[in-house]
Amino acid sequence: MLLPSGETVPALGMGTWMMAEDPGRRDDEIAALRTGLDLGLSLIDTAEMYGSGASETLVGEAVAGRRDEVFLVSKVLPSNASAAGTVRACEASLRRLGTDRLDLYLLHWRGSVPFAQTLDGFSALMDAGKIRYWGVSNLDLDDMRELTALPGFCQTNQILYNLTRRGPEHDLLPWHASTGIPIMAYSPVEQGRLLDSPALASVARRHDATPAQVALAWVLRLPQVCAIPKAGSASHVRENARALELRLSPEDLADLDRAFPPPAGPAPLAML
Repeated sequence: MLLPSGETVPALGMGTWMMAEDPGRRDDEIAALRTGLDLGLSLIDTAEMYGSGASETLVGEAVAGRRDEVFLVSKVLPSNASAAGTVRACEASLRRLGTDRLDLYLLHWRGSVPFAQTLDGFSALMDAGKIRYWGVSNLDLDDMRELTALPGFCQTNQILYNLTRRGPEHDLLPWHASTGIPIMAYSPVEQGRLLDSPALASVARRHDATPAQVALAWVLRLPQVCAIPKAGSASHVRENARALELRLSPEDLADLDRAFPPPAGPAPLAML
């Protein structure tokens, strides 16, 4: 996926929402992230909200000694997103992650703080070398238009997008395609809830694949979209990685459209 900066990031990365919540799974989760790095899934997404910082600490442990291999993403909570608060929140994230910089820092969702204040914080962090780029998450079309009228260069909008959450296709995705600002899709398999679909199973059988791989390949069919599924084990990461090899045919896409119809009109952006 090409960022507006001109840098390319992996189309398939790794999310960490709900990681570090079960101490008994910690070793498996760290192994999963390290396996992903071995497979080239070098984009890792986390946030100060996840486990109240515990996810960032886990990610820091997983990437220790391999920081230069990682395109590292974290997020600031809206309640912390004033100019000074954004800087403080980022510095706390950096301490938990055990690194001196983030590759991409996102506003987690829109709150009461004006965008201009958050962008002032992002600018200060970039000037200090503590973040390389900034972006946003969970912003709908009107929000994106307001944001991009301000000075600065937004690199991505991270949104909920999958076969059961196709609302962005009506207006948000076309706008992003026209501006060159890519989408980062979180929960691309709807936290596993869509994997019992007979249509997904049918397409998967044609390709000797799994329903999860088909769901990921569907999200990745668009060049301006990357996906960040969470996988808590090395085997799950390997399964996800094989989605990169899967190319869905027009017949596959038509069958999935019948099972998961595209939007007939505008709809508010969904969030999890």
